[in-house]
Amino acid sequence: MSPAHIFTLQLVLGYVAWLLCFRAYLWPRLRSMPRADAHRAIATLHSFRFFGLAFVVPGVVGPQLPGSFAAFAAYGDLATGALALLALLAWRMRPLFWSAVAAFNIVGAADLLTDYFHAIRAGLPERAGELGATYAIPVIYVPLLMITHVAAFYMLVRSGTTRGIASDATRSPVARHGVDAARIGG
Repeated sequence: MSPAHIFTLQLVLGYVAWLLCFRAYLWPRLRSMPRADAHRAIATLHSFRFFGLAFVVPGVVGPQLPGSFAAFAAYGDLATGALALLALLAWRMRPLFWSAVAAFNIVGAADLLTDYFHAIRAGLPERAGELGATYAIPVIYVPLLMITHVAAFYMLVRSGTTRGIASDATRSPVARHGVDAARIGG
């Protein structure tokens, strides 16, 4: 099997594995949380996207890694991670929090789609070995990032009181503060 086929197979399997995991474990948990808390959890995951700067570090990636891919991937990830960090820092300032949530999801999803475009255009699957130590990013981390962007967009456009997505306003004060009524006898 060629390196391009192996890389593509691993990317597809990364999506399959994360979709199964997301559907079974993550999505039910996110849906049971207040929307702001669910977006905060997603922002926490995306706040680590500064790691994408590794795409432009010589020695971490091969010298033949296409620059058209590496630069866009690195700096798009950095921008997304910074916006996710802003969302986390703005947690108590809800208008700024929601603006940062929307921004990091728009920038992040656009970054990943643009990265796919640049990767295909530059023939990255055929040169997957040039990813070096960053090889795991597109086949393991990126599928989870894209899935969580889709989930975030879904939650952003859905009303907080429909189909089980809890909102701060619809939960009791006890539930909003993380106290389980069953544990306190209620």
